[in-house]
Amino acid sequence: MLTPLNEDKNIRHLRALIDQAHRIVITIHQAPDGDAVGAALALQSVLQQLDKDVRIIAPDALLHSLMSLPGAKDITDATGYPEFAAQLVREAELIVCLDFNALSRIGAVGAEVATASAPKVLIDHHLGPEDFAQVCISHPKMCSTCFLLFKVLCAMEMFTIIDKAAAEFLLTGMMTDTGNFSYNCADPEIYIVVAELVRKGADKEDIYRRMFETHSENSLRLNSYALLKKMEVFAEYGAALITITRDELNRFHYVKGDTEGLVNRPLAIPGVVYSAFLREENGYVKVSMRSLGNFPVNELCSEHFGGGGHKNAAGGEFRGTLQQAAELFRSLLPTNKELYLSNHQS
Repeated sequence: MLTPLNEDKNIRHLRALIDQAHRIVITIHQAPDGDAVGAALALQSVLQQLDKDVRIIAPDALLHSLMSLPGAKDITDATGYPEFAAQLVREAELIVCLDFNALSRIGAVGAEVATASAPKVLIDHHLGPEDFAQVCISHPKMCSTCFLLFKVLCAMEMFTIIDKAAAEFLLTGMMTDTGNFSYNCADPEIYIVVAELVRKGADKEDIYRRMFETHSENSLRLNSYALLKKMEVFAEYGAALITITRDELNRFHYVKGDTEGLVNRPLAIPGVVYSAFLREENGYVKVSMRSLGNFPVNELCSEHFGGGGHKNAAGGEFRGTLQQAAELFRSLLPTNKELYLSNHQS
């Protein structure tokens, strides 16, 4: 049995809003990951069984690996179709915001959502949710929004209409947001939910293969190059850094998603507690960080790299050059040494 959400009032309100609405829009964050896309497709699948007209809007393109999910190609990319996305928001009778805590996380779509007349619902697991929704169900300690959404659906007595497709979407989000249950996954209830999703037909092995073990030739060569030529290990500080320039990305014909998971690889080195991956983009540097144990990379990203996230998985955007971002990371190593040592010794 799962622990109750203690969200009875919000659950009743959410169910009433769903019952009253026909045209429902689901929004997810920029650079949508498996948790955001999985949650959106799962909720869409469930609501469609209630004869709702449900559309999903993403602020930008999905990762290539996520395009294999059924229905992913029908998600509206707001960068490619801004007017259509805006029209969907304006005509919506209910807007459900999944896997983000602030309207700034959905780019230009955020302004449309902010002024939309439809009631708004936020279901998320990130810290510090903004106060923009009539219903806010926020649980930052949960491993993923998909895990939280499963509990929300159960609380709304919708467990029986979670079919095989919805189960696979939910399991995809849980797996990708925990690195296939390798971090942020100590809660025993996670595995109760996994068991229920598998009972409903979710193929965990197939999801793992598609999300973690399917790569293009260019992606494999790029990641191998990054580890061989661009990885720096700072053993004294328990840290690792990988930097990739735009020219290097172009050399390997980079497409979005080709470096997914690269930031985790240095954590396989004994003694490395946290890892950073800096990727040069047009006008900024994309920052990704991962850690083990109690090392809080979300604080590092929030204080120095214009971002945030979870304790063991965070990111940001650095406004400057790749060299400046790398120099900043290296300069912080001595500051983080005490934290590394206490974490390493524990």
